[in-house]
Amino acid sequence: MRAGRLDQRVTVEQLVTIGDSWGGTVEAWAPLMTVWAEVSPLVGREYLAAQAAQSEVTARVTMRYRRGITAQDRVIHDGTIYGIESLVDVRSGHRELVLMCKAVG
Repeated sequence: MRAGRLDQRVTVEQLVTIGDSWGGTVEAWAPLMTVWAEVSPLVGREYLAAQAAQSEVTARVTMRYRRGITAQDRVIHDGTIYGIESLVDVRSGHRELVLMCKAVG
């Protein structure tokens, strides 16, 4: 992996359950880590669904390998929230992690 490509800051967030003041629980996104990464948009597609314009953007986020990231987490880059669709430990070497993401909302 060439470190010079990792020139953008991304925040990985994890969904956590916390207790509220009424004794119940609330789910919220909490930052897991902020790292340097390469974010590459792959596809931008607009289509009509239920007579409303929808857009779908996918991106590949490449970073140094980090333990603890799962497909249930999300990535925030430059104000855009991406859900993680899949993640790949390149060559199973624990050096490079590639996240395939889809923009949320």
